Amino acid sequence: MDPSSSPTPPTNNLVTPMLTDLYQITMVYAYWKQKRHEDESVFELFFRKNPFGGEYTIFCGLDEILKHLSTFKFSKSDIDYLRSTPALTHCEPEFFDDYLANLDCSSVRIYSMQEGRMVFPRVPLLTIVAPLAVGQIIETTLLTLVNFPSLVATNACRMVLAAKGQASTGGKESNIKMVEFGTRRAQGPDGAFSASKYSIMGGFDGTSNVLAGKLLGVPISGTHAHAFVQAHISLDEVKNVSIMADGEEVFLLPRVLKYRDEVFGGSWKKTNDGELAAFISYGGSFPDAFLCLIDTFDTLESGCPNFIMVAMVLNDLGHTPKGVRLDSGDLSYLSLECTKMFHQMSKRFDREFFLNLDIVASNDINEDVLHSLHSHGHAITVFGVGTNLVTCQAQPALGCVYKLVEIHGESRIKISETIEKILIPGRKEAYRLYGEKGYPLLDLMVGKDEDPPKPGERIICRHPFEGEKRCAVTPKRVLKLHELVFDKEQGVVGEVQTIDESRKFVTEQIDVIDQDVVRRINPAAYKVSVSEKLFRHLHTMWQENAPIREIF
Repeated sequence: MDPSSSPTPPTNNLVTPMLTDLYQITMVYAYWKQKRHEDESVFELFFRKNPFGGEYTIFCGLDEILKHLSTFKFSKSDIDYLRSTPALTHCEPEFFDDYLANLDCSSVRIYSMQEGRMVFPRVPLLTIVAPLAVGQIIETTLLTLVNFPSLVATNACRMVLAAKGQASTGGKESNIKMVEFGTRRAQGPDGAFSASKYSIMGGFDGTSNVLAGKLLGVPISGTHAHAFVQAHISLDEVKNVSIMADGEEVFLLPRVLKYRDEVFGGSWKKTNDGELAAFISYGGSFPDAFLCLIDTFDTLESGCPNFIMVAMVLNDLGHTPKGVRLDSGDLSYLSLECTKMFHQMSKRFDREFFLNLDIVASNDINEDVLHSLHSHGHAITVFGVGTNLVTCQAQPALGCVYKLVEIHGESRIKISETIEKILIPGRKEAYRLYGEKGYPLLDLMVGKDEDPPKPGERIICRHPFEGEKRCAVTPKRVLKLHELVFDKEQGVVGEVQTIDESRKFVTEQIDVIDQDVVRRINPAAYKVSVSEKLFRHLHTMWQENAPIREIF
């Protein structure tokens, strides 16, 4: 590595060579001890099953992997600690002082899917070409940097689809905004930050996480909590709240009470005073960003009327209120009733802003709730999703694996009594084949020495394990799925995508995939195939390495 290039370190300073499992170090010592640490090897990182009962996954985490590889270096304190651990105290000093102390990733090549790519089981997300010991020692960290980001991005993408549908449909749902609200519920600080980052890559529009906003430059959103309303008891507390209008100080309370007592009257005079005081206080502090949580006491009898009265005053003084937030109750019914009240106010007072108010919903929302709201109808314009997004409650782990597939140019295989755990041997290239209608038909893996598939040429594509499952494809277009992203001493190759570029890339793919693949109920399995040659290679190695059982 060129020290003058000053590569960017990982966002989380815990991501170092020490973020690994002990058995990675013990294996590396054994390789070094037996002088096999420089053996030319190929590893692949992939997963075996799509999450959330679906048929697709969004690949994320590449940006942090590249930072990790670029700055990979054991510190003196790292080495001192490793030397002192019981499992390694017997190891030769040269392993620590000569090998680990000078180890970096300047001998590593990484071929990767594009960040934000829609991916499918068994197709490598990353191909790692490296000396055996280096390829081994980075396994745990790479899995850590791919598993959770890809899971969160996929969860986010599914929720966006549930709330908005396809962007290409152009319906009113496509204007709905999605904001990540889960910082307080995530598994620790890194879980919170990672969820904020990768939910936006998956299609969300913003986050409540201020640190994510600072470090990533993403939009942040938020208003106030119930505590802010509870902190106010009496209207006397806000008698001095004022804003400037036309160069003059204007006190809000008398104008609000005029609407309450003289314009509306009736039940509007019985709304909660503490809540009204809170809204006046908030309006005086944020007259151009006035969005209130209205369900502290009674959404329709108190919260919404109190918001309307303060909103009218602010609008009288030249400001445009933003909307309301619902955090409990029947979100469909309440959102529709609030909208009905807003439309009545617009018609009665000729106030156009009432027709453009946001209704934010944030009550324990998950993918099922979003689908239910979509089917029942609602007037929500912004969803704030927390716990179920950031913790991925529907499925807590993706299950990526990292396997040795080749050493010194020779294929390696792992067999199992469980078919899905049998490793497809050898280094592979992967291609996405597109049909006449413009959407992907299948992903095809071929051996590294095979000719790539070509548009217009008929190709036999086989299921890796079920010999009777095969098809012939004449692709209209062929996309190579892996590109070199990290090249030994050169380090990172090309430009790293921004979060916004990855987010747009995810949306583009959703719009070109066969919608049977992304539908919620009984989604169609996307085909992942191997070439005829790779199929034969797999089954030959399988038979050669599987033990023949004796029956007595």
